[in-house]
Amino acid sequence: MERIGGPFILAPLAGYTDKAFREIARSLGADAAVTEMVSAEGLARNGEKTKALLERFPGEDRLIIQIFGPSDDPVRRAMDNLLEYNPTVIDINCGCPVPKVVKTGAGSALMHSPEMIARMIKAIKERTRIPVSVKFRLGWDSESINYLAFADAAAEAGAEMLTLHARTRAQGYSGKADRNAFMELSKHFRGSGVLLFGSGDVFTPEDAATLIDDCGLDGVMFARGAIGNPFIFRETKALMETGHYGKAGLEERIATAEHHLSLMVRYFGENVGCREMRKHLMAYIKGIPGSARAKDAIAVAITEEEMRKALSTLLR
Repeated sequence: MERIGGPFILAPLAGYTDKAFREIARSLGADAAVTEMVSAEGLARNGEKTKALLERFPGEDRLIIQIFGPSDDPVRRAMDNLLEYNPTVIDINCGCPVPKVVKTGAGSALMHSPEMIARMIKAIKERTRIPVSVKFRLGWDSESINYLAFADAAAEAGAEMLTLHARTRAQGYSGKADRNAFMELSKHFRGSGVLLFGSGDVFTPEDAATLIDDCGLDGVMFARGAIGNPFIFRETKALMETGHYGKAGLEERIATAEHHLSLMVRYFGENVGCREMRKHLMAYIKGIPGSARAKDAIAVAITEEEMRKALSTLLR
């Protein structure tokens, strides 16, 4: 835990956890953050778009790099390039349910192959002492729940950290995450020294506290619950330390959204930054009275000034 700084981590989210969002999350209490998932094959081939995902924000001291691939072969070939980025932890994605990833044999398709995740971990361990983690699901579907056996294969191969998204691949992001599975995982690995994290349906500080206090996990990866609400890291820490917390007010929400926008423009240019920021801004202002008109303006805004003007209407 010392290496990653604490129990609250921004989870990998394709299209979201770029260096701007990671910077915002870290400034509000995230102990570490994970990159968007990175193709091991793309990294092995020196893909510029792939390597761009690994760029740190200034001062980013702890960065978990998540890779995905169907086997140990691309992982082995990617190691030279991967190690140049000095990851805090190397995470292997065994949970992504997206068809274009699964059809290659990567992501949650690996739930079919505990022996393959063991080979992938060993391929990393042969080259470095950097800790390895694995993010995985309950199983492929309700008829093939195998998360404990899968976790055993990963731990026996040398994984120091395991993160369970307590849904099957068939569920995708629908239905409810199975909190009983978190408890079973905790009991199964009690005393092993393996760090256990949970993900799925963590939308409030109380949800996170439940995973740690009631389910026995070591930490939480916040995914969708942090989109538009990076304050959840600060709030969760306050709840765990004092038993209560205060929610961010309207002015802080808008100021944080504006700061996030400025980082996106700084790092990616106005055109790309504003386009990619739309989904974040929609999440920041969700539920604010009178936000419908601001959302309409944001949806067609193409400049930073236009987006700021739309946000400012919410403060009147």
